[in-house]
Amino acid sequence: MTNRVFPHPILSLFLWILWLMLNNSTAAGDIIFSLILAIVIPIFTSPYWEEKIVLHKPLLFAKFFCIVMWDILVSNIVVAKLILDKNDKLHPGFVAIDLDIKHPFGISILANTISLTPGTVSCDLTVDRKQLIVHFLDLKDPESAAQEIKNRYEKPLMEVYESC
Repeated sequence: MTNRVFPHPILSLFLWILWLMLNNSTAAGDIIFSLILAIVIPIFTSPYWEEKIVLHKPLLFAKFFCIVMWDILVSNIVVAKLILDKNDKLHPGFVAIDLDIKHPFGISILANTISLTPGTVSCDLTVDRKQLIVHFLDLKDPESAAQEIKNRYEKPLMEVYESC
């Protein structure tokens, strides 16, 4: 019964919380509507998932989530400062990041995490899925930028989603 109602329970929880956050509301109607969406969307999309995604280390995922939220907060401040200062200080550029993560779900989470952080955008994935092209608003050292993404985001994701 649980697998039919909640084929992807973590996705359901994530959708439920995300919908409430996006609406900035905890009204009864919003809670009920978001709960319905959180149940219905995974049920209808379940046949298209290649395999069930299992969260192996929930505490590490919580830590990863906190790191991403912190990075978003700090990046907002840094990007605002860069934009408000003279634009001649900016050094935009692209970096091809070699991926150790192989599973499409893991790559998707990584690319979206990068794009959520202001000042960085995941632009492209090579056809062989071995490199992710990322644009940086202010890129001073391409190697350290790539290494920071690998250590800060890719490595924890690979531990959390071992199948990735």
